[in-house]
Amino acid sequence: MTDRAYDVVLFGATGFTGRLTAEYLAAHAPAGLRWAVAGRDGERLRALRDRLGAPVEVVTAEAGDERALRDLAASTRLVATTVGPYIRYGGPLVAACAASGTDYVDLTGEPEFVDRVYVEHHATAASTGARLVHACGFDSIPPDLGALFTVQQLPEGEPIRMRGYISAGGRPSGGTFNTVLVNFGRFRAATAAHAARREVEPKPDGRRVRAVAGRPHRQAELGVWALPMASIDPQIVVRSARSLPRYGPDFTYGHFIGVRRALSAVGIAAGAGGAFALAQLGPTRRALGRLLPAGRGPSEEQRARGWFRMRFVADSGGRRVLTEVAGGDPGYGETAKMLAESALCLTHDDLPDLAGQLTTATAMGDALRTRLEAAGLTFRVLS
Repeated sequence: MTDRAYDVVLFGATGFTGRLTAEYLAAHAPAGLRWAVAGRDGERLRALRDRLGAPVEVVTAEAGDERALRDLAASTRLVATTVGPYIRYGGPLVAACAASGTDYVDLTGEPEFVDRVYVEHHATAASTGARLVHACGFDSIPPDLGALFTVQQLPEGEPIRMRGYISAGGRPSGGTFNTVLVNFGRFRAATAAHAARREVEPKPDGRRVRAVAGRPHRQAELGVWALPMASIDPQIVVRSARSLPRYGPDFTYGHFIGVRRALSAVGIAAGAGGAFALAQLGPTRRALGRLLPAGRGPSEEQRARGWFRMRFVADSGGRRVLTEVAGGDPGYGETAKMLAESALCLTHDDLPDLAGQLTTATAMGDALRTRLEAAGLTFRVLS
């Protein structure tokens, strides 16, 4: 692909997270990186380019313009996109990348979208050499690379029982909040997409890998109350485990929110249940969305106070290991960093010769962890 005009195109660069990702690339891109910012509004893109003060070009394309997206995909080695909800706006771009043999990374936390991409585009991407890597932000790099890091501390060839506990402080943007509501409202469609994927996706040969829902409990070693967390994260971890024999012959994973106080756990459960119920009806879902409109997000000062901590408890071969992945503002500062470093990893690092729909652990693994540690995230063994 050396004859292509760009190494990286950032699609959706004028959105809240897109702008942060563009700023990160402008500050940390290696010398000679050929990159462009892309989106529907050329004037706003040119204003962003001028603010960045970096050697970056501008490409205009609408999320629904299939011809423009095919041209965009054919012009670059990799597309990174922040344009969501992906189930509404992401399909034509990922299709263009799969057909063009162009690597693709996004920030989706939408299981339905990921499942539909596998069914519709995995085979094409595998044949063209494209790597389609979803969830390259807070969803789901800390759980995915953290689980891989934890497995590497355990003996090989033994069954592994692992639980992940996420704790975080930070404020959502309007785009993220509305994407969550869309996901809640598409529960039945997501279930159907998952069933369609299971019909065509190969299962690991001679190995057992599964996610377990788990129950609310007290995790005394970490000092938290734990609630089962319904998110894309356990699905990503399990897909990595199915692809990588290092996860052992029998791997189980449970995913939880960890909070210090029991009352906080009760409040989170009640709030999530209420939002899910209200999101099932269009009028109430739209009313909730108006509470935090798309395009708004936390200020720089609020992001500076953000933090996250993802801890893992794993048992294998008579040994227990506790590990941790930690960083700053989870939804935006660190997510922009993760997306940008994922793009640079895929375009610059020596990686496994794989193609199709992949996870961050299978596509990049230790190479991406090394980049993120250099960028300020921490991966460590607690005990």
